[in-house]
Amino acid sequence: MQTQVYQYLKQYPELAHFVRLNPVWYRYLTREPQKVRELERASKAFYGKTFSQQIGKIGSHVQMVNTLINLAGAMKD
Repeated sequence: MQTQVYQYLKQYPELAHFVRLNPVWYRYLTREPQKVRELERASKAFYGKTFSQQIGKIGSHVQMVNTLINLAGAMKD
């Protein structure tokens, strides 16, 4: 792995952890260091930080709150 890629991973521990969990990325980055952007996209998908995943989380939280409100209303009656 090139020194620049290694230094970049040291700056972003979350990316380094993702590489440790997915060792195939060592090979990708060693052969083609410019794949760092692809690594970032794959890491975001892995950790659930893409826009669509965050919207899904918000939707599920809203649904849970709505269920709790309905349950509280039913218990009030």
